[in-house]
Amino acid sequence: MTPLICRYALALCLITLSANTLLAQTGRTVTTDSLESQRDANGFLSSLFSGKKSKTDTSKIKKPSTWSVLPSAAYNPSVGFAIGAITSGGKYFGNPENTTMSVINAGAYISTNKLSTFEFKHNAFSSQNIWNLQGVMQIGKTIAKDNGLGTGRRSSGEGNFHVGGQYYENNPDEYPVRYVYIKINERIYRKLANHIYAGAGLSFNFYSHIDDDRKNVPITATHNYRYSIKNGYSPNAYAANGVLVNFQFNNRDQPNRPFKGIYADVILKENETWLGSDRKALQLKVEFRKYWSLSESNPEKVLAFWHWASYLLNGSLPYLDLPGTGSDAYGRIGRAFITGRFKGYSFVYNEAEYRFPITDNKLLSGVTFVNIESADNHRDIKLLSHWEPGAGVGLRLLFNKYTRSNLCIDYGRGSYGSSGFFLGLNEVF
Repeated sequence: MTPLICRYALALCLITLSANTLLAQTGRTVTTDSLESQRDANGFLSSLFSGKKSKTDTSKIKKPSTWSVLPSAAYNPSVGFAIGAITSGGKYFGNPENTTMSVINAGAYISTNKLSTFEFKHNAFSSQNIWNLQGVMQIGKTIAKDNGLGTGRRSSGEGNFHVGGQYYENNPDEYPVRYVYIKINERIYRKLANHIYAGAGLSFNFYSHIDDDRKNVPITATHNYRYSIKNGYSPNAYAANGVLVNFQFNNRDQPNRPFKGIYADVILKENETWLGSDRKALQLKVEFRKYWSLSESNPEKVLAFWHWASYLLNGSLPYLDLPGTGSDAYGRIGRAFITGRFKGYSFVYNEAEYRFPITDNKLLSGVTFVNIESADNHRDIKLLSHWEPGAGVGLRLLFNKYTRSNLCIDYGRGSYGSSGFFLGLNEVF
């Protein structure tokens, strides 16, 4: 969802071409090791262009090392027509019995509205999971629609104000903010005990060429401008760079698409001026995920829960770096809302999702989800006092069966009439 691009046109074509018989209530048993009976988009394209039916190399089932690439194209009113590509790969760096698969995911696009992005994500495990290296790099030029701080009302501007001797009422409308961003986050963990890790990292977030665009209100009245001037930032460019201290519990069976297990992560982030940050700040970030597989014969039937929270303990953050919708590492928080729709000094998010297979060969699967989010504004809106709900359904195209990579297409609806399609690679959480 960061950037928010509905690149579903080509994916729908692939689904139409590839989908086989729907999973009927036949009572057929599907074992957990039935990779040979599964079909993914990578195998379909290989057989399509080779003219031969793709055969599974059973030697790769035990210790696969695969790489898949798919083109991507779509249209979105804010972004225009976009074209790009997505890719995913995975490899074991140890015995699969005691080592988690390491995965790499990447994607890029460019649009007719002169917007573009490149994303590279990795989650690597050494033999026996002694070391775990997690990282995200995002570079792009995008547009977001800003609605001010806090949850609980359609707009949460900071009150009435005067500009140039003229009086304006509280900003009730969203407005676009164009900007260029570079985000780099690298963390390294060392195994302390079974499934328990501790580590450290660095985080660099740069925002530049920030352009607030309003038709009826001077630029000096926009949320970003007023917040930046009030807190000592340039309204056109700023940075939030810091050091990380991490504690983690992780016993998921797989990082891309877990069927079972728990992932819990606690991070202290301190922004430092000696790293190039405009201001110092101390944040506490907490993440918890739990997965329940509901069927032995169909382990893909999963109930999943996600909690994500960020608390500002001290200092100040630049406006576009405040936590909110889409501000997690992979930009997937808050399906049903645009990126940055809700934000605050602190932010809390909860989501539950049910995942289920649709086709016999697991090429297609589906999800249903509900979520709520809350943010404060350090004025009249307190954290957890107002919640914004969202809900929706989604379709999954199995991208690479060895790495369990999925192409995800979701439709969500939320409060204030918000709705939209959201596309991403791999499960939202």
